[in-house]
Amino acid sequence: MPRFPPSPSPNLLTRLFSSNKRSSSSPTAALLSGDFHLRQFSSGNAARAAKGDKEPWWQESMNKVRNIGISAHIDSGKTTLTERVLFYTGRIHEIHEVRGRDGVGAKMDSMDLEREKGITIQSAATYCTWKDYKVNIIDTPGHVDFTIEVERALRVLDGAILVLCSVGGVQSQSITVDRQMRRYEVPRVAFINKLDRMGADPWKVLSQARAKLRHHSAAVQMPIGLEENFKGLIDLVHVKAIFFHGSSGENVVAGDIPTDMEELVTEKRRELIETVSEVDDVLAEKFLNDEPITAAELEEAIRRATIAQKFVPVFMGSAFKNKGVQPLLDGVVSYLPCPTEVNNYALDQDNEEEKVTLTGSPDGPLVALAFKLEEGRFGQLTYLRIYEGVIKKGDFIINVNTKKRIKVPRLVRMHSNDMEDIQEAHAGEIVAVFGIDCASGHTFTDGSVKYTMTSMSVPEPVMSLAVQPVSKDAGGQFSKALQRFQKEDPTFRVGLDPDSNQTIISGMGELHLDIYVERMRREYKVDATVGKPRVNFRETITQRAEFDYLHKKQSGGAGQYGRVTGYVEPLPSDSKEKFEFENMIVGQAIPSGFIPAIEKGFKEAANSGSLIGHPVENIRIVLTDGASHAVDSSELAFKMAAIYAFRLCYTAAKPVILEPVMLVELKVPTEFQGTVAGDINKRKGIIVGNDQEGDDSVIQAHVPLNNMFGYSTSLRSMTQGKGEFTMEYKEHCAVSNDVQAQLVNAHNATKSTD
Repeated sequence: MPRFPPSPSPNLLTRLFSSNKRSSSSPTAALLSGDFHLRQFSSGNAARAAKGDKEPWWQESMNKVRNIGISAHIDSGKTTLTERVLFYTGRIHEIHEVRGRDGVGAKMDSMDLEREKGITIQSAATYCTWKDYKVNIIDTPGHVDFTIEVERALRVLDGAILVLCSVGGVQSQSITVDRQMRRYEVPRVAFINKLDRMGADPWKVLSQARAKLRHHSAAVQMPIGLEENFKGLIDLVHVKAIFFHGSSGENVVAGDIPTDMEELVTEKRRELIETVSEVDDVLAEKFLNDEPITAAELEEAIRRATIAQKFVPVFMGSAFKNKGVQPLLDGVVSYLPCPTEVNNYALDQDNEEEKVTLTGSPDGPLVALAFKLEEGRFGQLTYLRIYEGVIKKGDFIINVNTKKRIKVPRLVRMHSNDMEDIQEAHAGEIVAVFGIDCASGHTFTDGSVKYTMTSMSVPEPVMSLAVQPVSKDAGGQFSKALQRFQKEDPTFRVGLDPDSNQTIISGMGELHLDIYVERMRREYKVDATVGKPRVNFRETITQRAEFDYLHKKQSGGAGQYGRVTGYVEPLPSDSKEKFEFENMIVGQAIPSGFIPAIEKGFKEAANSGSLIGHPVENIRIVLTDGASHAVDSSELAFKMAAIYAFRLCYTAAKPVILEPVMLVELKVPTEFQGTVAGDINKRKGIIVGNDQEGDDSVIQAHVPLNNMFGYSTSLRSMTQGKGEFTMEYKEHCAVSNDVQAQLVNAHNATKSTD
């Protein structure tokens, strides 16, 4: 949370001079150092105490903070919108376009790769001031391969803007992002962008949001003209027309509503009031009694309903054409919550992880969550969201997860890749610290409490690549790069193939892994050779099978003796656990000290199934009996017994291979619909939906990932370059018998050549 506007007003500086008597430094220095905010708090506190006001000293300042994220489907205009927000709030002084054709590129896309490809790869944080409100913004990627960036941003934000394209409408990634917002209970406003484009239809998009996203929503604005005739907006709350003048739309001018639109405006405003009344009792009473509803009453009702996540106000505009951004900012401060209006919980580690509600006040003990790590020029940069208390440069803080006591050497506020040093930060702020060793999801406190925040959900990787450096001398840099990427991105995993001894990197898709290989080349000067992409298959069992195995070895000295008896069975399909072990032995047939070794043995055996060597999941192992020897039994003996017992009974449990199935959404001209649908069927895909949008067909299908390699090239050639598609992970499903036989034969052939 920024503590001061970029350009302080004269009365602000006057207050600063008057409250600065204790400091020998100049007011400007105090302003720049960040001390000023606390003094402002203090002077406000004194004034309120004199009045006998009961409101906490920090309340006024907290009410003027907004932590928001901007999320959407790929290419809906998120970064363009953020660029305009920064321009109108005075954070940047000229607008640059996303693809970086002018050699500069958008402020929030600080990575060269982002500017070249015209996509956002990493979420970037910034802050700005709008009408005395401090707004922290996180711009997130739209591509599904970087979904973890959206996940961790939404975990720490209080509100969000869901950007929808007025031509594309609600697309597959819009649905995913909306699902993530629901998961973290984030109130949101929607912004229908690109009203200047051919085929723009905001009312179609609004009805799609109601149908596909199940939004209880209504427009709070409506456009004056569309496509090339898009001139401005009508504010349905205050009933006025808004026009945007100046070379960059910086002059917002209120005007009269065009006479030919008055009837439609009345109808749309009534629809807005009716929709909000359904979820707000105060407004409903006025509406049912046919009482006149003022703009202020309607605004308050929209705010209550939005914060309660019962309503989504819909804004409109064109970020690229500089229209509609300032009213959207007004909407953010009017309708989205401040940090104290959001319920945040911590788990008390001293009290059996009991849920504790955090007040969100700077008065309480420090509670902060590390939600993102980045390797900066000066070492590891850790992004923190402060939920309660105050953090100061030089303070000692405790990492609750590792129990380590750490000093805060440097505290900064981020503006994309630029940093501003600050002395302290309060609850509700998003800041970054250097020189703290931790992992994503760790909680920090001042030591007076032992709270941990619940972490974000991390999806499992679906694709792997074998990589190795071209030059043998680059080994050090190669492992350094992989270590860093793995620490920064929880969905990026690194492992070693035990058969081929190759380094395997796993991630969320082809683009995800390509980006990391490219970053390795650019940032670490390591050229790597990349093997053919491999799909992350899994194995599972389909029926119960018994095991009874005796591991007995005698070769001079102490021998090995361990017997395990029991059964394996598949877990129910809706089970959250992927591996369960249960000890049902009655009595002391096996001493209890050896049970953990048996569980460890079964877990190790399940890491590699005998069909194609991939991990086995959705399996329950029950131990019912066994035998031990007074001298020869050991942890190793029982661990080996468990491994061999699993291998022996695995075949009898009728194992099957599971493959990742993707939800693919295609948008193709209707003339190519038959060809594309036929190709999906050839790839063993199942078409689950087919909608018509103007001259285009939108096809949804479930297709095995293994059959989707190189699909972008095929789609381009089938549709003369006019088709586009998006793909995201859906679930792991069992493969057909013929595919299973092919995979097993290929695995056996690889093993025999090795």
